[in-house]
Amino acid sequence: MLRVTGEKISVGLPNANGFIGRECPVQECLGHFMIKPGTGLIGKDLPCRCPYCGHTGAHDQFWREEQLKYVQSVVHQQLVDALRKPMRDMARRVNSQRGLVTMQFKPGSTPPIRHYREKQLETEVTCAKCTLQFTIYGVFAYCPDCGVHNSFQILEKNLDLVEKQLSLVAQVEGELAAHLVGDALENAVSAFDGFGREIARVNATHATNQTKAEGLSFQNLTGAQRNVQDLFGFDISLCLSSEQWTTAIRGFQKRHLLSHSMGVVDKKYMAAANDPHAVLGRKVTIRPEEVSELASILRTLGAALCEGMAKLSSP
Repeated sequence: MLRVTGEKISVGLPNANGFIGRECPVQECLGHFMIKPGTGLIGKDLPCRCPYCGHTGAHDQFWREEQLKYVQSVVHQQLVDALRKPMRDMARRVNSQRGLVTMQFKPGSTPPIRHYREKQLETEVTCAKCTLQFTIYGVFAYCPDCGVHNSFQILEKNLDLVEKQLSLVAQVEGELAAHLVGDALENAVSAFDGFGREIARVNATHATNQTKAEGLSFQNLTGAQRNVQDLFGFDISLCLSSEQWTTAIRGFQKRHLLSHSMGVVDKKYMAAANDPHAVLGRKVTIRPEEVSELASILRTLGAALCEGMAKLSSP
């Protein structure tokens, strides 16, 4: 609906369940996302940040081309409609005088409105810091309002799912119970690997080797510890006791066995895991309690990784 106030014209934009589309103005990105007005930060002239590349600018830089065409077409149609009546009245007055001059008014067709429909994106996010609700493609993103990256929030959410998965183990028996525990372990490690990769990528400009940092893997915990120390200058293991660090390494090694050798203990595991219960050639034992402990340790490691990266970017 068009609303005229003084010299300003306001046009309401179509939305998808309250979400309004935005688009990054950076040509190399052009990322499409949506935000929900009324959530997040409150104030005038607040900046907007692209959730994908992190570009920051005024909100009027993030309009989508479809939105601008829609607004232009609505304004055009409303102005044409607003001018028709006075022009028709003018023609009637001129012609009623029956003078030498006559006026013919031909309104023509109404210009069409350039309608558009918002795209369905993949993930809805509520920022843990400013509570802005926004939707994106993928999973990881900067908050368009406060700029906080959601990598740790996603890690916590995935580890919560691991705990919920473990709670189902008591309801089943035998092979299904073992499968649930093993799957929970793989999910915990995968969640940390995804989190670690993303936080290293978005902070790669602070690394001694940006290219290597952008491709950093966290599937091998001792390798990740060494690489983070070499590239970013801090040791992620210092937030843990020696017993916790050993438990974490053992959990990652067990996950490696599940992924690559059907859980059967091999010589590499015997050398790396420091597992007193392991028997070469037999299936590794994985208890729900140790997976739950690993999830707790990964929360601590994740927080330490975030804190270390934050210190690199602080003035």
